[in-house]
Order: sequence, then C-alpha cells, then structure tokens
Amino acid sequence: MPFHVVSRGGDLTVRSDGWPGRREFGAAVFRVVLLLLAGWGALALTIAVIPGVSARAEQDVLLAAALLGLLAAALRPMFTAVAAWLGWAGVFVGWLLTQAVLMYLVLSVTPGIRVGGFWDAFWASWLYAFVVSIVSWFVTAGDDGAVAAHLLRSTRRSTRTAPRTDVPGVVMIQIDGLSAPLARWVVQAGNLPTLSRWIRSGSHKLAEWHAELPATTPASQAGLLHGASAQVPAFRWWEKSLGRLVVTNHPRDSALLESRMSNGRGLLADGGVSLSNIFSGDAATSMLTMSTVRANRARRGPARSLSAYVMDPFGLTRSLVLTSGEMMKEVYQGRRQRVHRIEPRVHRGGTYVLLRGVTNVLLRELNTYLVAEHIRRGVPVLYCDFVDYDEIAHHAGPTRPESLASLEGIDRVLGTLERIALAAPRPYRFVVLSDHGQSQGATFLQRFGERLEDVVRRLLSTEADVLATAQEGTSEQQGRVNTLIDELGAEGRVAAGLPRRVQRRRRPQEVPEAPAERSPDGPLPELVVAASGNLGLVYFPRVPGRLTLEDIQETHPRLLSGLTAHPGIGFVMVRSRAHGPLVLGPAGLRRLDDDHVEGVDPLAPFGLYAADDLRRHDGLPHVGDILVNSRIDPSTAEVAAFEELVGCHGGLGGWQSRAVLIHPADWPVDWSLVGADAVHHQLVVWLEGLGLRRSPTRPSLRWSSLPGDADQRQTLRGSDRRSGSAARRDGAETEEAGDE
Repeated sequence: MPFHVVSRGGDLTVRSDGWPGRREFGAAVFRVVLLLLAGWGALALTIAVIPGVSARAEQDVLLAAALLGLLAAALRPMFTAVAAWLGWAGVFVGWLLTQAVLMYLVLSVTPGIRVGGFWDAFWASWLYAFVVSIVSWFVTAGDDGAVAAHLLRSTRRSTRTAPRTDVPGVVMIQIDGLSAPLARWVVQAGNLPTLSRWIRSGSHKLAEWHAELPATTPASQAGLLHGASAQVPAFRWWEKSLGRLVVTNHPRDSALLESRMSNGRGLLADGGVSLSNIFSGDAATSMLTMSTVRANRARRGPARSLSAYVMDPFGLTRSLVLTSGEMMKEVYQGRRQRVHRIEPRVHRGGTYVLLRGVTNVLLRELNTYLVAEHIRRGVPVLYCDFVDYDEIAHHAGPTRPESLASLEGIDRVLGTLERIALAAPRPYRFVVLSDHGQSQGATFLQRFGERLEDVVRRLLSTEADVLATAQEGTSEQQGRVNTLIDELGAEGRVAAGLPRRVQRRRRPQEVPEAPAERSPDGPLPELVVAASGNLGLVYFPRVPGRLTLEDIQETHPRLLSGLTAHPGIGFVMVRSRAHGPLVLGPAGLRRLDDDHVEGVDPLAPFGLYAADDLRRHDGLPHVGDILVNSRIDPSTAEVAAFEELVGCHGGLGGWQSRAVLIHPADWPVDWSLVGADAVHHQLVVWLEGLGLRRSPTRPSLRWSSLPGDADQRQTLRGSDRRSGSAARRDGAETEEAGDE
C-alpha cells in the first residue's frame, strides 16, 4: 500500500492523493449526510409537484436520492468523456439530458416509485436540479470545506498522470481593480480572512505598485504578462495606420496586440497556464483568454475541463441557479441605492444585471474549477484574472457594500485553492495582485450635462463628423462574457459547424478571415473621441501623423483653450513643435521636457508620478493628437469619468494608479515597482529563482542569492526605467501610502 503524506494548512488536513485526513474525515461525513438530506427533501418536493411521478413512502424517496447520487458518481465521467468527444453540441445535449436519463433510471428501478415516462423524468430532473442547488447552497453556506471537498473529488482524475516534484509551482490570482489602500483597509478590518491570515502570520507581504498611464487592464496585463505595456495607450484608441478603432476587449484586437508584443518568453512561458485573461503571457495552455480564443476555435473538440464543468451537477446548472439569485440581488441593491439617494450613482439596469450575475457567479465558479484542476495537474505557473470586484465597483462604487462583498467571495476562493494545493503533486506558492485600482466620482455627463465629444464638437471651428467611442465595446467585462461564448464555440468533432454558424450570426464583424490590419471601406471620420474611464484621446483621423499644438491652433483656435477652461477637465496634453510635450491647465502649463512651469502647475493635484506617466505616454505609439484628463476634486479625490461609470480607471487621479502585490514574505522585492513592466520583471526573477524558467533571461540573478549580494541588487535597480524626478520620490511615495 503506498504511503501518503498528510499536509496541514489552517483547519484542513488533506492527504496528497486528495482524500481527507482524519481531522477532516468527520466534517466530510457530516457534509455528505447533510447533502443526502438536502437531496431527499428536493426529490420529495419534485415528486409532489410533477404529476407523472409518485412515491409510496418517504423511505422510498430517500433510497431514490441515495441511488441518484451513487449512479451519477459512477456514470457521469463516462457521459462527460462521450460528450467531449462529440464536441460542444454533444456537451450541450449531455448537459440537457444526462440528469434526465439518470433520474429516469433511478425512478424506474426504485421500489415504491412510479414514473409515467421519460419526459416526466426530464421535467422532474430539472426541477430537482433547481431545488437541490438552492438547498445545497443554504446547507453549505459559509462552509468552504464543502466546496474544496467537491473540487478534490471532481479533479482527482487530473492527478493520476501528474509527476510528483518538490519544485514549487506558483499560482497568481489577479483581483481586477483592487487598489492598494482598499486592500490594506479590508485586510486590517478582517473582511478577508484568508489574505488577513497570510499577512498577519508573516507568510506574505502586501506591497503597492504604481500602474502607469493608462491604468487599465489591457495595458497592465500587457506589462504583467509580456513586459510590453507600451503597446497599449488606452482601453480603446484610433490607429491611423489601420484606419480603424482598436478595442482591447475584442478578441480580434487583443490577438493583434499580442502578436505585436509576444516574444515567446512571456510570464507564462515554459508550460504555464493562462485563465480568463486578456493576453496569454505565452502560456502553453490558454483558456477563456481573449487573445487566443479565436485560435482555440480550431481545437479538436472542447477542453475536457470545460465539458466536465458543464456536465457536473455542481457546475453549470448550480452556477446558473446562483447567477439568477445574483441578478435578483443586483435589482434589489440598485433599487436600494436609488431609494436612499446614494451619490454618486449610475443606472444599474439593463444588460448590467445579467453581466453582474455572469461575472460574479458563473465566471468566478468556472475559474475556480479550472484553477483547481490545473493545480491538481501540477502545472508550474498559472495566472487567472477574477473580474468580479471590478465590474461591480464600476457601477456601485469601489467601496460600496456589494463591491466589498465580491472581495469576500474572491477571498473564499483563495481559501479553497489553498486547500486544493495541499493535495497537488507539487507544493504551491500564491501571489495575489491587481492590475490597477479604481477612482470614484459622478460622471462628466452627470456633472455638466454634456459628454466630452459634445464639448469637442462645440469648440471646433467648423461642423465635423465626430465618432464617439465611449460606449464602443460597451464595458470591459462584457468582453469576458463574449470570450466565454467564443470559447464554447470551439470546433468539435460532430456537428462542429453549428457553433461556428451561431458565432457568425451573433457577431459577424468579429469573424473576418482577412488580416486584421486593413483599413475599412468608406470615408474616415473627421474626429474621433475615445474615452477610457476619465482619460480621453482626441484624434484627427484624416490627417496623417500626430498633430501639434501649432497645427491645432491654426485649424481650431478655440479647441485647446476651451478644453482647458472647462470645469470638468483637469488638463490636456499636446505636443508642440517648439517645446515638445506640453500639459495645459486652466491657470498654467508645464513643459514635460524640462519640467518648467508657468503659472499654476496643472499636474499638482494628480500625484507624484503624473509628469513621468505623461512623459512616457507621450512616446507611446497611437497616442491621441490631444490627451484629455478629467478634473479631480481636491477634498474627496473624486474624478469625473467620460463613461457612465461611478467607479473608473484609465487616467490620472485618485486610487486608480495604486495597484497591489501580495507575495510570499521570503521573496525579496529588488527594485521600485513603478509600472507593470517592472512587476513583470520581478515576477520573472522570482520564477527563475524557483527554477521554473528553462531559459532564464538573466541566469546569474537568482532571488535567493540577492540579500547578500549588493552588486547584483544594484544591477537590478539599474533596470528601473523611471526618470530622475520619480526616482527622487521614494520617500514621499512611502509617506503618501502611509497617510492613505
């Protein structure tokens, strides 16, 4: 009999083969009994409601509930394998009918129970699934061990061929949109038990890093995963060379961007896994990732992990039921915000209700399942983005109770994954980080009754065709939902053409066979105003190259002065032929080349890194002819988004640039974490130190040797790309973080 090491973590004891240890065995038995009783009650209610099914006695129903659980455990893996072989059409049919087949078999063979026919069993199976999902949620509410136990059982198959090793793997969880000041507060308040335990025990440290302009997920993930944040000037922008808009939550455009910045040595190279990201980081396995979803369509059949989740009774069916509950909760919370006249607020109806349900339940549970499975496979490094908090904070506010509740949900996921890692074929270290923060405020439209494009149009010398893109792509997280649908449209073996045809009907503009880099037919707009949070980029598409201040003054003499004088605009940046990049404010200007200020410095309210961020942004490809940043309220640090979002990010001002990095305490931070590229290089050095990179970029630099080697540490600091003005601000930055 093989010997199994028992690992201990917190209140959980799990053997390395995934079975519970003695400390957990009693709790596991108790949960099984509770779930059996829940199934008994759900089946009794189902039989009472469905006319074609009847039972003679309560013990007959209990026997049927037990048989249903045993039969599902025995036969469902076979059904899943067959469905995956058939493709997504088979998976969908299997999800629709498997529970009905099992229900029909059980009701037919259980003494004392009569079933009229298969369709009676079909409707009974779905009512049973609905009721048992709700009852089991109440029974296991607050019991993270129940979720972990189910994941350990459902992913046990993944460990059978996984080689065991003592080399640690790394799990990187991105909490989208979480600012460092808020992270400190919720940890200190004890709202996040898992993260609080890690930090208070000394196993992890919480560090802050600066998200350079633009503070948005695509730019930060381009840096974090590829070290190439300079390829992304905003969430959406106009490319004059292509003659079209680029929107980063469109799979076609994210794939285009990754082709520009990938060198094959991204953060997840050498066998890593990318889950639910915008870019892949050159991962060997990439799922629910925007930049690779189109390539995944050529895959021969759905990934087994996705099909297993769909077919699992605790998978898609349960998630859909809980998603409906989350949608009802959003309707209630949105109404409560209106009734109590909470400000600032935005409209929270329409598609956002569905979007919240999908991101805060369905995607979270799917991501948890996929991360758990890959941990059980022993992958060397994994990066997954959880978008729950970011999406809710956009519409409710970064510090509203519903936003904080989503953070608590992600913390529970971390606790579950910690338990799963105890049964993995290798030890795992956890890194938790964000891509940016969020800043709050009433929107530009709410404050001033007009949009940014309206202001620009009004200040032009002549009538112009203005293309406004604030709603292009709708929202950052809607792209995640589209990616999930695209992933489900991957080509299978049988009926493979059906998902592809559905995709063509759903979004024909995103499935061109021709290369993406081509100009669209028809005339170009005269002006494009692309909004990303409280950052606006103004383009003159018909004029090649970047317009200068002198060009703009000659053609539209009222435009720049009118923008700087508007009470909702903090500053504009434009390039001058004579003076280089200039930042213009309502009462002064700043030359970025030499930091000379005339009048009142327009960047004074926007933080220590504002000038450096703008200098860097001025040199990025595809930057706007005019950059516009909203005002910031000096008393509340609130900004005015050019989109209809109460919580926003993308520009300068507030907490949106203050991201967080929670890492193992014995991993030294070797240089100032200014920009996502700097964080990327730090993560790579840590992976090299663990031996998880086959071809280290700097083989002589191992983090384990750094504390005693001053020369190496100085070499690392030399790679810091900050300008001198930012480098002089380390002390001030630390002081500011402490004040917050």
